[in-house]
Amino acid sequence: MHTVTIIPGDGIGPEITKATVKVLEAAGVPIQWEYQEAGTNALEKYKDPLPPQVIESIRRNKVALKGPLTTPIGSGFRSVNVALRKEFDLYVNLRPAKSFEGVKSCWKDIDLIVLRENTEEFYAGIEHYIDPAKSAAETIGVVTRSGSERILRYAFEHARKEGRKKVTIVHKANILKFTGGLFLDVGREVGAGYPGIKTEDKIIDNMCMQLVMNPHQFDVIVTTNLFGDILSDLCSGLVGGLGLAPGANIGATVSMFEAVHGSAPDIAGKNIANPGALILAAAMMSRHLGHPELAGRIEHAVAAVVKEGKHVTFDLNPQNPVGTMEMAEAIISRLK
Repeated sequence: MHTVTIIPGDGIGPEITKATVKVLEAAGVPIQWEYQEAGTNALEKYKDPLPPQVIESIRRNKVALKGPLTTPIGSGFRSVNVALRKEFDLYVNLRPAKSFEGVKSCWKDIDLIVLRENTEEFYAGIEHYIDPAKSAAETIGVVTRSGSERILRYAFEHARKEGRKKVTIVHKANILKFTGGLFLDVGREVGAGYPGIKTEDKIIDNMCMQLVMNPHQFDVIVTTNLFGDILSDLCSGLVGGLGLAPGANIGATVSMFEAVHGSAPDIAGKNIANPGALILAAAMMSRHLGHPELAGRIEHAVAAVVKEGKHVTFDLNPQNPVGTMEMAEAIISRLK
């Protein structure tokens, strides 16, 4: 039995979390949940969006499943998601982008993995106003050799483990000659140690264009923090959006799995949110916990329900949708 910290989040988070827990229980994944609150709900209750007990629980259990958390735009508290990544040094952000039959998209048969460095560069939070009038601000993006090497090595190791054939290093070394240049240099050094995997590199703007024009030419993509944030959502768009987009944040000792979409407070409590992304994130977590067969069963059940299209939420079937829990029950029926 695995004890896992679960953070339902806010907005639609509690609904899709409840649905996900039911699916995992039906699949027989041996998990004991330890519930914790973070984000706006925790701020109201504990005057802290990330209370100490959340940190303690994750540190103790080593694995967490997290629903979406609202981050105020432009003001208010900093992102809880970023704070958790920094607290536990979750340097890997792993985002698969895979086509599902039954989801409308411009492309078919896409199977990409985006690996994003998760702790450095422009999201490290090193920023300030440079004058008293706050008319100018500065953000500092730091790229280190050690930080670059560990994400790049993880990318190549993951590619080898998954039987992938190519790793594309994405950068802006033509302009950012020091930070981008360092990341690219380290990537080439690491890639040289994996002769069975093709190594290539692409400048970020060209990479965006190439992904839109022909995503099938790529396999595993690895890049820095800001570019990875953008590319991972772009790749999700290629397969129909964030409704079925899971993600993982991985460190040396702690791993956190999540739905990567927002908290959608406008539809909270209406039983219409798609639980697919969090269910697929939970399947990734199940595989991480050593249950690949159960993870595969969950993934196949989700794919079957989405392909059939009769018991899916509004975003997947606007003409005749079902609710969040009804979609979860359909997935459970497929498991059985």
